[in-house]
Amino acid sequence: MIERVCVVGAGTIGSLFAGHLAQVAEVSVLTRRREHADALVEHGLRVTGRSDVHARLRATNDPHELPEVELAIIACKGTDLAAVASSLAGRLAGATIMPVQNGLGAEDVIRRHGRWPLLSAITFMSGTRRSDTEVEYVLDTATWLGPYEGTPLARAEEVAALIVSAGLKAEAFSDLRPAQWSKLIFNATVNGVAALTGLPHDYHFADHGLGDLVRDLMDEGKAVAVAAGIPPGEDPWEMNVHATRRGSSHRPSMLEDVAAHRPTEVESINGALVREADRVGVKVPLQGALYALVCGREASYS
Repeated sequence: MIERVCVVGAGTIGSLFAGHLAQVAEVSVLTRRREHADALVEHGLRVTGRSDVHARLRATNDPHELPEVELAIIACKGTDLAAVASSLAGRLAGATIMPVQNGLGAEDVIRRHGRWPLLSAITFMSGTRRSDTEVEYVLDTATWLGPYEGTPLARAEEVAALIVSAGLKAEAFSDLRPAQWSKLIFNATVNGVAALTGLPHDYHFADHGLGDLVRDLMDEGKAVAVAAGIPPGEDPWEMNVHATRRGSSHRPSMLEDVAAHRPTEVESINGALVREADRVGVKVPLQGALYALVCGREASYS
């Protein structure tokens, strides 16, 4: 039984995991800032929106102060992953590590810093961070997870059951690659287009005009997955249509990063797709242009 959990990263996704899991387990949170950790200890963490919970948990910004746990969920931004994984080297010896970053390659980054059992995971839930101690739960969609390297499927199923018991949605797969690629194609397209247009993920992404471009971008991504031998997963276009019909007008993370002149996850999302296309010999002119333009937006900050 998993009784102790560490959530590394207390942004929107990390806070959603921490707030819910604290209802069924002892939760510790590793933050970037000391004042953030102090606020969580003093006031707790409130989740509003699709849930209404108030969690009491441990929090610190010092990896040396983390207790031993059975499960660690790495929910930092992809741009911070290498530094975070390095800070955990030699720690959390008894833990299974589960990164939930967008894109591809998170497991390889973590593996360079320790021999923990690893789970692959992607999450579709989203929210809005209101403060250091409050997050609004907006999209109550699932987290998908599965074994990485030699981790048993039973461990993935146990973690999925824990997440579901906490009031979130989760599903374990024996092979997560189809789901990873569905999310990669969806994210590369929706995040990239949002970053360039300034539009939230709304009806424009499915209507004629911009929606036609979104479909073409996703078709390029699906061609790469086929050439790479990835079994078909959920259709990214159908995922896109379903999300836009919910009427939530979600602001993708890459749009938030560009608006704030922060580094984006373009390398692990768009860059990963374009590099894999080159490896398998598939032409992706639209995805390549999207990748270059988002990189250009980042370069424009200075």
